[in-house]
Amino acid sequence: MPVKDYLRLRFFPHLWCAGCGHGTIMASLIQAIEELNLLKNNVVIVSGIGCSSRLPGYLDFHTLHSLHGRALAFATGIKMARPELTVIVPMGDGDASAIGGNHLIHAARRNIDLTAVVLNNSIYGMTGGQNSPTTPLEARSTTTPQGNIDPAFDLVELAKGAGASFVARSTAYHAAELKQMLMKGISHRGFSFVEAVSGCPTYYGRRNKLGSGVDLMRMFKDRTVPMGSEKKKNDPSLIERGIFVEKTRPSYTDQYRYVTQGDCKDS
Repeated sequence: MPVKDYLRLRFFPHLWCAGCGHGTIMASLIQAIEELNLLKNNVVIVSGIGCSSRLPGYLDFHTLHSLHGRALAFATGIKMARPELTVIVPMGDGDASAIGGNHLIHAARRNIDLTAVVLNNSIYGMTGGQNSPTTPLEARSTTTPQGNIDPAFDLVELAKGAGASFVARSTAYHAAELKQMLMKGISHRGFSFVEAVSGCPTYYGRRNKLGSGVDLMRMFKDRTVPMGSEKKKNDPSLIERGIFVEKTRPSYTDQYRYVTQGDCKDS
């Protein structure tokens, strides 16, 4: 199926800034769905609010553009009501780990069969460039003009600690690698967490003098390494890419149906 058949072309041109990594990540997601041969009518895309959360507007699936930070709550309701559907939840770093942080933690803890894709550009891009929970120390934003003093969340470690049964990270530069991770995450039965590191040249890049979108892509190439790389041992500041967790445990949907069907026995 041509890529355009997965898009709502009437909503183009998109609103993302030149050099934003979100379009590349959306393309990786489309390719993952295409290669998995998922029927469009069996896929639901749920988002909250923010630059990344424009994805449902552009993707021609069942879609829901919900409230800020509440995408996983809406997605949980959909999955519990229609467990046969494939539910994918694109969110921004602020949407997922600030106002939506508790939903992320408990969706991972429960192992709900969803795929959370966090497009992490380390900034609140849509609302004016405020710092987010993933803004690095000393980075500048509209709310931290002298430099950020809040320690940043490592979203991979957060997802691992909360109990996600699939956890992965890649970047907009590594689009083919990201597609493979998305395919594995979508196919995994349980809560899948995929961090897709993106770039915001308009707010984050400009304020921190990191250059254009192309320069940010080069940074993702140069400042990230595969898991277990020797370079990481010599330079701890490098960011690892890869699949950090991939394990099997009962999904929440399966356990819920097991209980409600009356098959659960007291231990």
